[in-house]
Amino acid sequence: MTDLVPLRRALISVSDKTGLVDLGRALAARDVELISTGGTAKALRDVGLNVRDVSELTEFPEMMDGRVKTLHPKVHGGLLALRDNVAHVSAMNRHGIEAIDLLVVNLYPFEETVSKGADYATCIENIDIGGPAMIRAASKNHGFVSVVTDVADYTALLAELDANNGATSYPFRQKLALTAYARTAAYDTAVSNWMAAALEEPAPRRRSFAGTLAQTLRYGENPHQTAAFYSDGTARPGVSTATQHQGKELSYNNINDTDAAFELVSEFSPQDNPVCAIIKHANPCGVARGATLAEAYTHAFNCDQTSAFGGIIALNQSLDGATAEEISKIFTEVVIAPGADDEAMRIFAKKKNLRLLTTDGLADPRAESLTVRQVSGGLLVQDKDNGHVARNDLKVVTKRAPSEAELADLLFAWKVAKHVKSNAIVYVKDGATVGVGAGQMSRVDSARIAARKSADMAEALGLDTPLIQGSVVASDAFFPFPDGLLTAAEAGATAVVQPGGSMRDDEVIAAADEAGLAMVFTGMRHFRH
Repeated sequence: MTDLVPLRRALISVSDKTGLVDLGRALAARDVELISTGGTAKALRDVGLNVRDVSELTEFPEMMDGRVKTLHPKVHGGLLALRDNVAHVSAMNRHGIEAIDLLVVNLYPFEETVSKGADYATCIENIDIGGPAMIRAASKNHGFVSVVTDVADYTALLAELDANNGATSYPFRQKLALTAYARTAAYDTAVSNWMAAALEEPAPRRRSFAGTLAQTLRYGENPHQTAAFYSDGTARPGVSTATQHQGKELSYNNINDTDAAFELVSEFSPQDNPVCAIIKHANPCGVARGATLAEAYTHAFNCDQTSAFGGIIALNQSLDGATAEEISKIFTEVVIAPGADDEAMRIFAKKKNLRLLTTDGLADPRAESLTVRQVSGGLLVQDKDNGHVARNDLKVVTKRAPSEAELADLLFAWKVAKHVKSNAIVYVKDGATVGVGAGQMSRVDSARIAARKSADMAEALGLDTPLIQGSVVASDAFFPFPDGLLTAAEAGATAVVQPGGSMRDDEVIAAADEAGLAMVFTGMRHFRH
């Protein structure tokens, strides 16, 4: 193996024709022989380039609707042969195998076919076989062969050839091989995960995940940690698909918190009411609905003004100028919304450090997907928590049924509690959170912390009546003992929503009745660790 390998012959077979003609012309201008197949060859010939068909190289016709065209020793021998190995060179001469110095391949659009909802047979037909085989062959032999699998690398390839008088260097070929192996791995991942879903196999023997680099991050959760952000290619509206209009790049923590904020606010249909969610460290510190977005923001902000400083704001409707004006009164890291009008953009333009993201829609809270978490030595994989509880799903278990106003707040509180770290306690009054207790080891502690923060906020607002007085409370999991429920009642809650299912449900219900509370069971838990 030598460092510099002159590029004399290239095999090009691409599904995505973006940049193909320019690449073909640039290679031809450097006296590189072009070998190609089907539509790729036609596209190159249509602009006057000389192209040799693969069938001419292999002396074998394409067959079986193009399924068999490059699976041939004259192709794979040309890619795999070690040019400094006497036996390999002898075999090439004996069998008329010509060296291929560059392989340019992008694969059948399997992922795109699946995303369009194609049927099983169509998806199967769009699984590429010859492409991955050639890519793996060329990648293995990167000591001599350059392999390009991404249109984004065309420019780098041509720059490399210019820098080395028509040759490629070994470090450059190594990087191309790395990208190529990652591409075939991601492709196989897409196929295997699609098949697992199609066959309704929840736990296949082997499971893999893949992503495409979206952003190299300045650091991770802490400055001493390196980090990067990868997109999984799905079209779900959110932080990975949003357009950033201003501000510096998002950090690791920004991305994590913005995702949490947008997933929460997506629980609330924009056709019902404007809703605002303010997130700090992946937990809601204020969520509210209002007659306007500005009103929703104000109510959310008044739940916990201290925590809201430097937080992430998510809106379920397009950002308007009045809301932008209110948000601009304090420091905010990120605002994410389905859109933003011109006035809002002008107002935010004065806040250079504020990042504004728009998504062109909300995420579907009931869509099926997987969540993945790494643990030492493995991965925990589960369905995304897309559980939904409607009014008719609630079971009244106390002597007193909740009022209409309490029911509306209970359902609101339940949606918010789903997005609060366990143990979660959420107090809501008039469509706004008035106290949030998150991530405590004891549910009683969560209830107390939420009540204390609410009392502090009422004092800061100069209110005579505590915010929490007359509220409802949601618990993401059952109350194992009456103490947590009674703590909420003492704080001022009048109605409770919880999953139920404790061995001591009867004791908890009796305690609720004695305290005059209305309580409903959902039958569904929302742990969030």
